[in-house]
Amino acid sequence: MNLPPAQSKSISPEAPPKLWQAGTLVYTRAGLTVLFAWLLWGDFAWSIRDRVLLPVLQLILKKYDVSDFIAGLLIGTLPAILGVLVGPVVSFKSDRHRGPRGRRIPYLLASAPAAGLAIIGLGFSPVLGGWLHQELGAFSPGLNASVVVVLAFWWMIYDVATTVTNCIFGALINDVVPTPVVGRFYGYFRAISLVVGIVFTTWFLAKAEEHFLGLFLFVGIIFGAGVVSMCLKVKEGEYPPLAHAPGKRGLAGVIQSIRIFFKQGFSIPYYVWFFLACTLGPLAFVPVNLYTVFYAKSLGMSMSTYGMYMSVSFGISLCLTFFLGSLADRFHPLRLGLVALTLYGATALWAFVYVSPSSFGVITVILSVLSGAYYTGAASLYQRILPSSIFAELGAAGGIIGTMLNVVAPLIIGSVLDRSGHHYQLTFIMGFVLALMAIGCMSMVYWHWKRYGGDQNYKAPLWEED
Repeated sequence: MNLPPAQSKSISPEAPPKLWQAGTLVYTRAGLTVLFAWLLWGDFAWSIRDRVLLPVLQLILKKYDVSDFIAGLLIGTLPAILGVLVGPVVSFKSDRHRGPRGRRIPYLLASAPAAGLAIIGLGFSPVLGGWLHQELGAFSPGLNASVVVVLAFWWMIYDVATTVTNCIFGALINDVVPTPVVGRFYGYFRAISLVVGIVFTTWFLAKAEEHFLGLFLFVGIIFGAGVVSMCLKVKEGEYPPLAHAPGKRGLAGVIQSIRIFFKQGFSIPYYVWFFLACTLGPLAFVPVNLYTVFYAKSLGMSMSTYGMYMSVSFGISLCLTFFLGSLADRFHPLRLGLVALTLYGATALWAFVYVSPSSFGVITVILSVLSGAYYTGAASLYQRILPSSIFAELGAAGGIIGTMLNVVAPLIIGSVLDRSGHHYQLTFIMGFVLALMAIGCMSMVYWHWKRYGGDQNYKAPLWEED
């Protein structure tokens, strides 16, 4: 009986594990998972701060009879002015810092605890304002005014600290998260923010006015401790020296640094259009978002009902986050940003014409979902457009343009609403106009981006010394 000849089986070597790289950092899948876990823990602390602080502060300001103009000044204009004085200096120094903990983490370790303390101070503002009112006696401007003064004091400290954390945290993500997955990272980032928003608006917003001290204590502790613990676990790579580093000391060095900063940030039109687009995009949502709580109250809507609508919008946005994050990695955040802004502008115009007390909740949900789609889909724009070597510096340069617009816009919005007798329906037409302007600027960015290589061969331009 003849047996068939034995067949040799070729044993192919195992495929090497997939690796992701960000600068000198190289990650396996497990390493990338650990990195995401710690960064998202920091984002959880960020999200609690962002989702809780502003809505509760709005309610407190309304409780102490603060006008729409003053609310816009405190929440929009004053932070922008303080931010432009701090952001460029910190960003310029951070890009050039080389230390054992990297160039970003030392700044976060210094600023996050200060921000947490300021949040706690905001919670105690009514108590401290009452004490100030009693101590001033006949010289007191009144109880409400005293409380607002204390609020403004802690808010300024908070805003300076968060200006540092905000610009540096984005730069840290740029330095440690590999570009091919940064869109998906921001999808997870956004998902955590939305979950926090759903929990807060569903179960805590209606009781926020009565229990704001406890909320602010919780937020302050979580934010400070959360960001610090993240910084202790995330490691940065090594960075090459920059081509344009100030070589002079004293006043001459300051002048040289300012010259380099403005040349790198504003001598290339592409980046100016980018800064305008990235400012006007989020600014298009400000008229509605800043005054939607006041609008709801003017219609007689309870905070529990308003919170229910917000929870619905957050739930819808949550379902879209991972999909939009993947789309951003695949099709580029520029394209997603243009689509989201177009849909938002069209909806805002429709809302201005057809809004009614019965449709307000549904319109609020639609606009919230569309603004959320922009924030998720376009979240990685900076990482995909700006060069890594001077990422924070260019981000701060964009912040200057953002400040100029954010100083003026809230004042105009608040003033128009005050003069109109708090006719909050006007927020929709203001959102439409700003969205139209943002679409125009982002279209110019898209045209330049294609010139610099587009999808396949993009290379971020850098200023060259004459």
